[in-house]
Amino acid sequence: MGEIRLTAEVRTDYDCEVLGLPAARWAEAVFHAGGGEIALEVSVEQDVIVALMVGEEAAWKGTLAGLKKLLRGEIPAR
Repeated sequence: MGEIRLTAEVRTDYDCEVLGLPAARWAEAVFHAGGGEIALEVSVEQDVIVALMVGEEAAWKGTLAGLKKLLRGEIPAR
């Protein structure tokens, strides 16, 4: 096992949580809801890269800084 560069946590409203899942390069959380799938992937190989996918038809991938700008409305969404 290599160096731990990322940890993940998952919590739900049923007081269930998983803490400190170790990763060396990337981690992904996948949620199944409403007949679809929502996935969030975080990579720390060089820069922090975030990918958000909703099914097969909608996706965004970029840096953590880019995601912050997108959420603040500083860059346009596709």
